[in-house]
Amino acid sequence: MWIADSYAKINLGLHVLERLPTGYHRIETGFCFLDWRDHFEVEQAPEMKLEIDSSGDQDIPTDESNLINKAIAALDRYVGLQHNYLIRVEKRIPAGAGLGGGSSNAALTLRMFNKIEDLGLSDDELIDLSRDLGADVPFFIKGKTGIGHGIGHEIEELDIQPDYPIVTCFPDESSSTPEAYRYCQPNPEPDFDLKKTLTQTELDEWRYELVNDLEQTVFPRIHVAGNLKDQMYEFGALYASMTGSGSAVYGVFEQEFVATEAYKGLLELELPCSLTPAGFTPDYGIYRKG
Repeated sequence: MWIADSYAKINLGLHVLERLPTGYHRIETGFCFLDWRDHFEVEQAPEMKLEIDSSGDQDIPTDESNLINKAIAALDRYVGLQHNYLIRVEKRIPAGAGLGGGSSNAALTLRMFNKIEDLGLSDDELIDLSRDLGADVPFFIKGKTGIGHGIGHEIEELDIQPDYPIVTCFPDESSSTPEAYRYCQPNPEPDFDLKKTLTQTELDEWRYELVNDLEQTVFPRIHVAGNLKDQMYEFGALYASMTGSGSAVYGVFEQEFVATEAYKGLLELELPCSLTPAGFTPDYGIYRKG
């Protein structure tokens, strides 16, 4: 049996720069990791099968629409898999939250099967065959923080993981990515340079410079997400934002004990949430068990 973890991400700022003829959007955003993960167990089996143990009210499909199965199909078309497998996933990252759970799962699937079947594919080759799986997949394959350009798939690697604790909460109401982008007005000339803010500006100034353009279209539809952002500031966050197309919201805290108290307060509201330590680095290892 092989085991590994699939991690969530947050967006540090998100500029929607241009609406493209393809229906996608040219964006600029910072990607970093959360200590919020799904757990994978993979072993050989008579037939290819996906089993998902999901938390809360999540109803995650296990048919061909699941990105895990799509990743397996893409890999099989590309090189041909030698064996069938049972894939068990303990699903804890909420779906429809802007946390990249599906893309992260797809990326880990590609990485795991590349190792298990000893395919010898490079990261760039995995990224190439993941083209139709999602714009965030290349970030999760590389496993390095950085600035996403283009439609988010071009990653400029940069150490932007905050050296502060992060509290993230999902308000239990999913946001539609197509809707979030459809009603957003692109701005090709943002007021502040994202890279400069993330690398040179102090945390207490982020709230004046670091903007997620999609908040303007999500908060009017999902009021609880906007309220949650306000709540993060009331808990003592120095910076708070919605991640991606939402509806999860995170707060970056200067002090660990303040972040811990905020996390406990959100748990009392019975909302899915996580506490990520300062300078968090995900374990990207794929391990053989037994």
